[in-house]
Amino acid sequence: MAALFAFLHHVSAFTLFSALVVEFVLIRGTLTLENARKIQRADMIFGISAGVLLLVGLARVFYFEKGATYYFHTWTFHAKLSLFVIVGLISIIPTMEFLRWRTAVKAGQVPIVSPEKIKSIRSIIHYEMVGVVLIILFAALMAKGIGLR
Repeated sequence: MAALFAFLHHVSAFTLFSALVVEFVLIRGTLTLENARKIQRADMIFGISAGVLLLVGLARVFYFEKGATYYFHTWTFHAKLSLFVIVGLISIIPTMEFLRWRTAVKAGQVPIVSPEKIKSIRSIIHYEMVGVVLIILFAALMAKGIGLR
């Protein structure tokens, strides 16, 4: 069972990062109706994979791996979890923007978004990707026992 949860944890992490990359690539180009739909779909996949990642990760911490005591005594786990929360919080900004597009997209229209807003959203997605890469770094450090107090 532990191997299954490790697999689910890794698949959800890769799915989350892939969804961010898709958003980043699509938001860089000209916003079309098709791109807007794809961005919204990618953002939904990002949110679902983040939820799965969190739930499976917590199950691994409390039931399937070394135990909560081990993880809560490593600064690398705290850094990883803190970054996950930060990425989750900043991801609210693009998600809210993509949700604003629903009416236009459902009507078959390209959402009207200022170039400044697009640039801001692109920057936020870029910061999210950097945060996820750092989370992976802390996960690798944690797996090797680095950060034990």
